[in-house]
Order: sequence, then structure tokens, then C-alpha cells
Amino acid sequence: MHELSVTEEILRKAEEIVEQEQAGKVTDIFLEIGKLSGIIDESVQFYWDFISKDTVCAEAKLHFKFIPARIHCEDCGNEYELEHDLIPCPTCSSMNIKIAGGDEFILKSIEVEK
Repeated sequence: MHELSVTEEILRKAEEIVEQEQAGKVTDIFLEIGKLSGIIDESVQFYWDFISKDTVCAEAKLHFKFIPARIHCEDCGNEYELEHDLIPCPTCSSMNIKIAGGDEFILKSIEVEK
């Protein structure tokens, strides 16, 4: 359900930019979603379609870029992509690992039409 709150924040930010730029409407919104972020793009799209009706964002298209999960081994320094389940470092088999990327959710850019 946290997709609703992040989608509301995207709408708020987009409306703020329209006001700042004295634009007519938002045309495109570019988002980056990390594999480990817990954000589901279909849910964001569902909420977007609902909450953006009758706003300056009503016709805006959401664009999703997916960021893979990256893991860093604290023991040997190896960094690797996580395909599915958490696995030990493929180089040294250590479980002394930390997330190095893929947990982000970023509003990359918003395009408006004047």
C-alpha cells in the first residue's frame, strides 16, 4: 500500500513543477525503481491513473527504468548482481555482504508542456 503514498508524492512534485515553470501540463514522468525497493510498478501505475485524473498530470505517461540489485562483499570487495534470492559472495562464499544498490526509488525527471 505504500505505492499510494509515493504516487501521491510524485503527483505533488509534478504539480509543483508545473506551477514553478508556468507550464500547461505534465507529459512524461521518468522513474527509476530498484529491484529491492519494494515498489511495484503496476501498483504505481494503477494509483497514478486514479489520482491524476482531473489534474495537470492527467495525460502524463509514466516511464519505468528498473535498477538491478547489487551486493558488495565486505570480506573480499567483490560486487555482484543479485538475480533472485540472497546468496553468498560468488568469489569467496562470505555472507558478510551489504546492499550496494537496487533499493532506490527515484523520480528522475518530469517533462512539461508550456
